[in-house]
Amino acid sequence: MDKIIVEGGKSLKGKVKIGGAKNAALPILVSSLLAEGQNTYHNVPQLRDIESIRHLLSDLGAKVEKDGHTTRIDAGGLCKSEAPYDLVRKMRASVLVLGPLVARLKRARVSLPGGCAIGARPINLHLKGLSQLGASVKLNHGYVEASADRLKGCDIYFDIPTVTGTENLMMAAALAEGVTTLRNAAREPEIVALADVLNKMGADVQDAGSSVITIRGVSYLKPAEVSIIPDRIEAGTFMVAAVLTRGDITILNCEPSHMGGIINKLKLVGADITVGDNSIRVIGENGIESVDVKTLPYPGFPTDMQAQFMVLMSVAKGLSIISETIFENRFIHVGELKRMGADITVSGNSAIVKGVPMLSGAPVMATDLRASASLILAGLVARGATEIHRVYHLDRGYESIEKKFARLGAAIKRVRE
Repeated sequence: MDKIIVEGGKSLKGKVKIGGAKNAALPILVSSLLAEGQNTYHNVPQLRDIESIRHLLSDLGAKVEKDGHTTRIDAGGLCKSEAPYDLVRKMRASVLVLGPLVARLKRARVSLPGGCAIGARPINLHLKGLSQLGASVKLNHGYVEASADRLKGCDIYFDIPTVTGTENLMMAAALAEGVTTLRNAAREPEIVALADVLNKMGADVQDAGSSVITIRGVSYLKPAEVSIIPDRIEAGTFMVAAVLTRGDITILNCEPSHMGGIINKLKLVGADITVGDNSIRVIGENGIESVDVKTLPYPGFPTDMQAQFMVLMSVAKGLSIISETIFENRFIHVGELKRMGADITVSGNSAIVKGVPMLSGAPVMATDLRASASLILAGLVARGATEIHRVYHLDRGYESIEKKFARLGAAIKRVRE
């Protein structure tokens, strides 16, 4: 098992290229199940979660080829409708195969999913939606079993916006008979990216990115060649690093229009931000001011940036309140930050953060994907060395992040424990 060691105190400067978005790549790779023939995907990040989804698709009978950041998938030989526990337990996004399998093979047996320990994240909205589309849905021995001769379009209302639920049902409805309307749908850029891919495959998906998405079902889809959008959370993580270290970082290959909530908050903190067509320059020479943050569904401040922003507020001037409204258990990184000297008090779904002059290096334990990134950020501004253990979480969502930080001037290395 690896650990990452960070020596704090370096001001980061330079340019960093952002990779493809994990949360866009996962559903897009799964969409290959809807068509026969070879799909080609470029700018696919090299991450543990991506490898897991490739293994799952291969196990289902798809032919999967990887060539650097390009993945080719041909699901013409799709022959298996069961996604077993051993493959699905590794990450929650595996449940995305449920809708496409029912739509294409008329049946699916998918293990209930796993993933980061940041909350229950139930899939009841997925199952309710599939039932409304006409599928018979049962839970047996830890598996979802669903079947339908052909799904039928209908009107579906989500009690709360759900990203994977919207993606799952959007893919299922693409091959359903008739028109499906998804109301109170998730609006994230990753939803729009999936809709664009489905439309390139011959689907008819309208108004993705709004709260009401309309899908007119078609009888078949064809393969496509696409490129994965940039990862807005990776970009946001490096933006925070620039402010934390009083640095000057230009983020390349990003999509600024996806990052309004992050950009606006960092400007309030005191960052000097210049936005280009596909780049963002962040200069953190000013002091760090405290601001309050409340995580919300897109276009609000993303829950996946909450832990990173908490580190920033830990060394800010004054008091801030960070409210988490998406996941009920996403403050588990607080204990590790307090080990480094942060002054944080959790009350319900809010954390009260009182800025301190400096954090101190300490051995810490990563508890989930974004918490891992937050501990690296904390190490960058801490006095002395920070050892971050269980960094396998990090490899689920950041490709070679320690190498990217090192190229910006950080004293950081990965070592085998």
